[in-house]
Amino acid sequence: MSEDYGGDIITISDEDGNSYELEHLDTIELDGVFYLAFLPVTDGKGDEDLGMVILKSEKGDDGDDYLVTPTDEETDRAYEAFMKELFEDEDE
Repeated sequence: MSEDYGGDIITISDEDGNSYELEHLDTIELDGVFYLAFLPVTDGKGDEDLGMVILKSEKGDDGDDYLVTPTDEETDRAYEAFMKELFEDEDE
């Protein structure tokens, strides 16, 4: 995984208009699809779920790139790839 943590913060909105801040950790490519791993940015005051968020990059009809929720199968596959990469880095 990238050693450059702490700089890439994005804000996303869901279908209900709720906004979330996420810190980008890493990006991988699997079969021509880019998956991005994020951690939620928190203020440390609440009991937010601090689990990793995986989104995939997808071209919209307008040609722009969008972050979308992958299927459960895609999420599992991407999570395994991120964990494999993380633990390979630790072994070195």
